[in-house]
Amino acid sequence: MKKGLIYILFVCAAALVATSCHQQYTTYNDAEYISFSDTVSTNIVLADGGYFSVPVTSTVAREYDRTIAVEIIDEGSTAIEGVHYRLKSNTLVIPAGELVTNVEVQGIFESFEVGKALEFTLKLVIPDELRWDGLYADWTRVVMYKSCPFDLNDFTGWCVVTSTFLNDYPGPENKSLQRLIFTEADTTAENTVILHNWLFTGYDIRIRLHPEDPAEPIVTMEEGQVISDEMSIFGIAYGDNKIRVDCSPYSVSSFNTCQTFVSLWIYAYVEDLGEMYGTIGEFYNVMEWVSDEEADRLRREEGM
Repeated sequence: MKKGLIYILFVCAAALVATSCHQQYTTYNDAEYISFSDTVSTNIVLADGGYFSVPVTSTVAREYDRTIAVEIIDEGSTAIEGVHYRLKSNTLVIPAGELVTNVEVQGIFESFEVGKALEFTLKLVIPDELRWDGLYADWTRVVMYKSCPFDLNDFTGWCVVTSTFLNDYPGPENKSLQRLIFTEADTTAENTVILHNWLFTGYDIRIRLHPEDPAEPIVTMEEGQVISDEMSIFGIAYGDNKIRVDCSPYSVSSFNTCQTFVSLWIYAYVEDLGEMYGTIGEFYNVMEWVSDEEADRLRREEGM
């Protein structure tokens, strides 16, 4: 079972000369340079067999089509052409009047291992006078990883919770920062999971998974959900005797469809008469779904 916690520019500069400030602008004076948009291109590979795009840009538009060749650099690559990916074409065209084109790449979903990123290098075959020495380059490193199809049922059933809240505030019932809980789909809300007895017995919470963008599978939760009473955890009620949580405003919560886990950042606090009384802190939680057999083993062997 996984134990580790899962943690994924523009630079502005100002210069003062004597007593005045001078703003500088970059101009190209119609000099033509062609390059990749970035030196690293990170992409997801989906089961639908679709293509992803690696952008190539020019500093100026021309009145005619420009054809560019692209080659694959094998040195240092972990992905194999024809096994892990295919290029739609080894030539690109920047259409007349435009600045951008793309290398279209098809990742071969079945060839990727879960949780393992693969990469290779692309290089533009262009004359030296079109190369832009400096920030932009005629090569890019293409990084790929797989994202499995979303199925809410994968996030139901037995689940192991690992929580830094339990590390700091275990209460009388928790002997470690892990606990085994049961979860089920909320039939009243889209893509929502009920986490029964999440950190403490008698207190359920609900989280919602957002699969719309496979590259950013985020998790949200309703504000003010109660995870425990204060007396059980602190031995005293500072507010209305309820410990509430929201999604952290500082850290993004997410889920993984291939490895079936949720990373949830929470902000815990206490209210009194509907007003904020005090902050408990920000805490990291991982929920990992396991089989019935594994849940039975955890109960027998680890006392969860």
